[in-house]
Amino acid sequence: MSKDDLRQYLQRGRDALVWKLDGLSEYDARRPLVPTGTNLLGLVKHVASVEAGYFGETFGRPFPEPLPWFDDDDAEVNADMWVTPQESRQDIVGLYRRVWAHSDATIEALDLDAHGRVPWWKPESADVTLHRVLIHMIAENERHCGHADIIRELIDGAAGVRADSSNLAFGSAEEFKAFHDRIEQAAREA
Repeated sequence: MSKDDLRQYLQRGRDALVWKLDGLSEYDARRPLVPTGTNLLGLVKHVASVEAGYFGETFGRPFPEPLPWFDDDDAEVNADMWVTPQESRQDIVGLYRRVWAHSDATIEALDLDAHGRVPWWKPESADVTLHRVLIHMIAENERHCGHADIIRELIDGAAGVRADSSNLAFGSAEEFKAFHDRIEQAAREA
């Protein structure tokens, strides 16, 4: 698989994650819907922070903006997983897009076999290639896209991978309700 293919997969995940915010109120974009506090805008903030590190510091190309919730030793635990009232949606999505540009510049500048070092990994596994980091970030991004899928569905029922292509087997609420009920019945019978 080529570098362009890998970057395209990474971008699909980026776009899907941001799309999950479309049409939501500030409250819905920020509110936690599971006991761990997972929320949509916090997922974007987290993935932006993580991507900035993997394509920045790992390859000696640090992201030029401070990320105090991620970089400061005295930052609150999980401060990258939620958004304060002082941080706007535009701030967080804008940050994520600037991280994309920085990451894409790193991806463009380096060969897939270029070496880097992930300082927060165990020393025996910290030496990496750009190829490995691309795969890692695609997996990281897609994992959080899955979280975002569930959170968005809990908010308003919206589901799928893109606005123009849901990739879901059913289209109508009635079909999904029947499917849900069938699974519920099977679970009860088991």
